[in-house]
Amino acid sequence: MGGSLTDSNPDIAPTVWLCREPESDDPAIPQWLTAFEQATVAAFNGIRRQEYLCSRWLIRQALAGASGTAGAECRPVDGRPVCSDHPPGWHLSLSHSHGFSACAVSDTPGLGLDIEPRNRHPHWQKVVRRWFTPSEQAWLLDANDCEDFLKVWTLKEAWLKATGRGIAGNLQTLEITPDFQLIGDRSDESWMASSGQVGDFLLALVYHQSGHSLPSGSLLQTPGELFEASQPARPIAPVDWLFHNPVNIRKQE
Repeated sequence: MGGSLTDSNPDIAPTVWLCREPESDDPAIPQWLTAFEQATVAAFNGIRRQEYLCSRWLIRQALAGASGTAGAECRPVDGRPVCSDHPPGWHLSLSHSHGFSACAVSDTPGLGLDIEPRNRHPHWQKVVRRWFTPSEQAWLLDANDCEDFLKVWTLKEAWLKATGRGIAGNLQTLEITPDFQLIGDRSDESWMASSGQVGDFLLALVYHQSGHSLPSGSLLQTPGELFEASQPARPIAPVDWLFHNPVNIRKQE
């Protein structure tokens, strides 16, 4: 996806970029990081440092792919990277899990991304009984399929990120049916949700869009230990999208 935000198209769907984090005990701090990012990562070591560097590298790959700007010139806002500083006007969502990083980018606010390994949550039934709606509990426990649970879980996580809310008290604001229709608590009808897989990971993307274009997604070649940002990374596999559904408005009782 490329182009300029001066001709922003509300029908353009987000793009998702993913990569496996390289294995390195103590990676060097790249010079292309902003001063804020360099100070932040200097306090990390081990897995936390690796995850941080990989996510900042992936943000630059995502912004470069979306905008056409050179990766070394791209940067997110300081702090929580929910949007770009340069080039301006792009919105971001990050997710990390078990050595895997993902970044979604869109020219429209309202964006949430979540990834999970397909073999996670051996005791998922406890989560369903405690946090999900009665109707979700009924069909998920009856189906007894961990992958169904993970699809629902990632969609809920992505929904909360897209709507700017935390997990506590909000997991039931999105209800998901056995055929993966979605009912949310927002009053407008321009929310979409996509579920996909790449390798042994599931991912969910929730985004605000007035049109019906489908998102795209690519798994990138694992970055080297130096996290070179100036060269575009090579896509090695597409995201296999399972479904794209609108988020319907919950009817008032």
